[in-house]
Amino acid sequence: MCSVIRFLNAKKVKPAEIHRQLVEIYGENVMTVGMVRKWVRQFNDGLTNVHDEARSGRPSVVNGGLVAKVNEKIRENRRFTIRMLFDEFPQIAKTVLHEIVTNRLNYRKLCSRWVPKMLTDVHKTK
Repeated sequence: MCSVIRFLNAKKVKPAEIHRQLVEIYGENVMTVGMVRKWVRQFNDGLTNVHDEARSGRPSVVNGGLVAKVNEKIRENRRFTIRMLFDEFPQIAKTVLHEIVTNRLNYRKLCSRWVPKMLTDVHKTK
């Protein structure tokens, strides 16, 4: 959408006309005139990138140190439960702990013990 606005703005088309053309092609809910004017203003001020800039988002609590600590606790007692891990790390949500155990450390439950997955990606492709 922004590429179209940038192109039409370079051809000296007015923001209201750009909006009219967008509505004609994409429908009523495409974008407001005010938003088109905002983009035109930004392009006139020198903006050249039409893609959204990266956003920081919510910071992740999972880091290498936490994964190592969880792995250490697992190796101490293979018959642990996620609940027991939660008691050890109360600041970390149970869903995050489960994600660390299953996705990051690649453990799975077998006969009430957590064991590493034995099949690697190479084994799976054979």
